[in-house]
Amino acid sequence: MIRHLRRHLGLLVGMLVAAIALGISYRYLFNTLAERTPSFYARSVLHAIGMAFAGWTVQMGFAALPRSRMGRALRHLPLIIEFALKALAMTAVLTIVTLGLQFALYPSTSREWYAQDLPRIVVLALVVSLLFGAIFEFRRLVGGRVLGSFFFGSYHRPRLEQRIVMFLDLAGSTALAEQLGEVRVHDLITRFFFDIDPSIADYDGEVNSYVGDQVILSWPLTTDRARNARWLSCFFAAQDRIDALAPAYIREFGLVPRFRAGVHAGSVVVSECGDTHRQIAYFGDTMNVAARLCEHCKAAGEALVTSAELLRNTAVPPTVALGSRTTIALRGRQTPVEVHVVNRAEASPAIRAKGAAA
Repeated sequence: MIRHLRRHLGLLVGMLVAAIALGISYRYLFNTLAERTPSFYARSVLHAIGMAFAGWTVQMGFAALPRSRMGRALRHLPLIIEFALKALAMTAVLTIVTLGLQFALYPSTSREWYAQDLPRIVVLALVVSLLFGAIFEFRRLVGGRVLGSFFFGSYHRPRLEQRIVMFLDLAGSTALAEQLGEVRVHDLITRFFFDIDPSIADYDGEVNSYVGDQVILSWPLTTDRARNARWLSCFFAAQDRIDALAPAYIREFGLVPRFRAGVHAGSVVVSECGDTHRQIAYFGDTMNVAARLCEHCKAAGEALVTSAELLRNTAVPPTVALGSRTTIALRGRQTPVEVHVVNRAEASPAIRAKGAAA
C-alpha cells in the first residue's frame, strides 16, 4: 500500500496545485469585492485542498479496482463507458465533499449559494473529473514516465542513458499454443501479464513494450548497488505471485505458466519514434545482449540469466544464489559475454507453504 501511494504522490501534488489555483480563481471571478479578502481566499484554498484530497482518494480507489470483481467487470466494458462511469463517480464524490466543506467553512450559507454557486461547482467538478480522469487513463495506457516524456519533449532528440534491461518471456509458448489453441493461449498470456504487473510496479519497473509472449522492462542504472537490485526483487516477486495463483491457473488452463528472463545493463539510446503511432523506443547493444541472454535461458533450461557486468553493480541479497561465472558467445555479437545463472538460495514462501500443507 505504501509503495502504491508513493507511486501516485506526483498525481496528488498536481491535483493540489491545480485545485488551489482553481479555488483562488473561482473566488476572484465569481464572488463580490467584499468577499475577496485574505480570510475568504484562505477558506477557498482549504476548500480546494479538501476537494483535491477527495479526488485523489477516488483515483486511488480506481487504481485498486483492477484486482477486484468490480474492476474485472469494468475491464470488459468499452473504454469510453468505463471512463464516463469513473468521471460520474468522481463528480458525485466531489459534490458531496463540496457540500460538507461548505457547511464546515461557511455555517451561514445562504440560499443564493445553492441556486448560483452549487450548479457552477458541480459543472466544475465534472470538468475536473474528466480532465484528471483523462490524464490518469493516458498514464495507465502509456505509462507515467512515457507520458511525461511526451509532454516535455524529453526524447525529441536521442539521449544516451544507463539502464538495466530485462527481457522476460513465457516459457514454452509454442507448445502451449498447440496444447490450448491460439485463443486460449492468448488468454493465458494476457492473464499472466496482468498478474505480474503488481510485482513490476512494486519495484519501479518500467514497461517498455509487450511483444507477443514477451515483456521488456527497464530500470535506471545508478551508483546505488542496493537500488540496482530491484530487478532481482521484481523477478522473484513475480515468481511468488504466479506460485500463489497456481491453483487458479490449474482450474482455468490446466497448467501453471513458467517464465524466464535475461538481464543486462549498459548504455541505451532512447528516442521518440513514429508519427501516426508515437512511442519511446530503446536501441543499442545493451538491448541486444539482454534479448540474447533471454534466448540463452531457453537453451540452458534456466529461469534467470544475467551478465556479470550487471552483477558487479548490484547488491545481491543473501537469499539469492549465483551460479559460477561462464563466458558465452551470443548470436550476432563478436565479443563474448560473461554471465551467471541466478536462482534462489531457498524455496520461495509460496512453495514452502505448499510443502507444509502437503
